[in-house]
Amino acid sequence: MEFELDEEQVLLRGIVRETIAKVCTRPEAQQWETYLKLGWLEAPPLELALILEELGYVADPTPFLASATWFGPLAGRLPKGSGTAVFDGTGRYVLDADRADEIALLTPEGVTVVQGADLAAERVQVLDPRLHIAHVEAGELAAGVPALALTGLAATAVGACRRILDLVLEHVKQRVQFGRPLGSFQAVKHKAADMHLVIERARTLTHFAALTLAEDDPRSTRAAHMAKAAAGECQRLVVRHGLQLFGAMGFTWENELQYHLKRAQSCDLLLGTASDHRKALLVS
Repeated sequence: MEFELDEEQVLLRGIVRETIAKVCTRPEAQQWETYLKLGWLEAPPLELALILEELGYVADPTPFLASATWFGPLAGRLPKGSGTAVFDGTGRYVLDADRADEIALLTPEGVTVVQGADLAAERVQVLDPRLHIAHVEAGELAAGVPALALTGLAATAVGACRRILDLVLEHVKQRVQFGRPLGSFQAVKHKAADMHLVIERARTLTHFAALTLAEDDPRSTRAAHMAKAAAGECQRLVVRHGLQLFGAMGFTWENELQYHLKRAQSCDLLLGTASDHRKALLVS
């Protein structure tokens, strides 16, 4: 199984970055319409992971993550361009359930697709204000989470952590202490290197998980657990160092960094934290 991106995948990543840079400041509805027209929702697993990483880099507010990874694998289509699903057996903290056209429920009898308007989905306030998270009253549900959903969350977290590192590097190059740029101090370099290392580790495992999905590899479930665990561990170190190197001002409303800190942490909390997925690997 190859780990290097081919020329087409590298080209796709470049196009995605350019497109997102052009539309990320537009209204959310226009961003969503752009993604639909480009057909990104139908991307194969690895290409989808690349797209989600770039969307995570800008703390994307659209329902792309839920539509591409939660609904699509089950229903095989995306009615009206959006959808979500309830898989954890409780219907709590479901991504974009409050604005989905259709919702896929995993019940003891199998998968049932219902109209979003027919379910009582109540949006709840969470750490990341750009995310739509809701509790769903859906009766009896069976527990189970698709590997693609875990892989998508991991890819999004990697993108958010990349943005945190880039903002930190820009800051420490400009901030001067004791007559020297902050980034010239050895302790700061070590923290930045540690951030880069955990990001690359999480990215590699995310790509591996996506590749197992693309090839119908029987290891896909374990690979998804590994990717989600690595992304959770990544965000913990990146958030801690990023906040420290910004002198805590990165968590203020005036600083862009706070959006990416919250997105990274939210991706860890959704569908189980890193410790949950490490435990799942032990029993699987």
